[in-house]
Amino acid sequence: MRIAVIFTFGLAFLLTQCAGPSTPKPNEMLVEGSVDGLRKGTLYLQTVADSVLVNLDSTTIKGTPTFSLRTALEEPQVFYLYLDKEDNDTLNDRILFFGAPGKITINTLLNTYESSAKIEGSVNNDLLTAYKSTVFKFNAQNLELVKQYLDAQKRGALEEAKALEVKMDQLLKRRYLYALNFAKSNANQEVAPYILYTEAYDATLSLLDTVIKDFTPKVKNSRYGKQLEDYLAKRRATENN
Repeated sequence: MRIAVIFTFGLAFLLTQCAGPSTPKPNEMLVEGSVDGLRKGTLYLQTVADSVLVNLDSTTIKGTPTFSLRTALEEPQVFYLYLDKEDNDTLNDRILFFGAPGKITINTLLNTYESSAKIEGSVNNDLLTAYKSTVFKFNAQNLELVKQYLDAQKRGALEEAKALEVKMDQLLKRRYLYALNFAKSNANQEVAPYILYTEAYDATLSLLDTVIKDFTPKVKNSRYGKQLEDYLAKRRATENN
């Protein structure tokens, strides 16, 4: 499925003209950094609006790997730094980060564009990085269990396969509980509803409500706080019928 992309040319041009190279305006995010090894390509600052991927600003790299991008921003939210190397290969060419008003610094390498990204300037992104690091370990454990399960089935070891199924279910529950506890521990940051909305959306309503009640008013009224509440309202209406 191809994703539609919209470019807000007027906004990008206006922001570029109205601020210096390294000074973000109030309610603005400035993203600066470098892609070591990049000599030619285009970088796009993107976000998702109404399920559509939107280009907010762009810059063309010619020789020098440094870049500077801007967008109006009033509260923290998720963005993407997309690199078009003009090689028709989109694999690992998009860095997801939790942006915030002010200055964000992103430094990375061309050959390992996504995995090498070092991002500074956003508390929510620091928290998201920590969360993803633990989830990576859960995923690795699950992959190993799946391999063992398939091997047991191939050998006809049915009891062993059943035991591995139990372990996979337990691991899934641990991952859900980790997401819920992480959101609860960071109830004053916008990353909390984002994690619930993207990682634990199908947890029981009672568990989700227990976490949400601890959210600060700022977080409840944030972009992802509202998205989460809208989603849960639809779930409550469906499950109560």
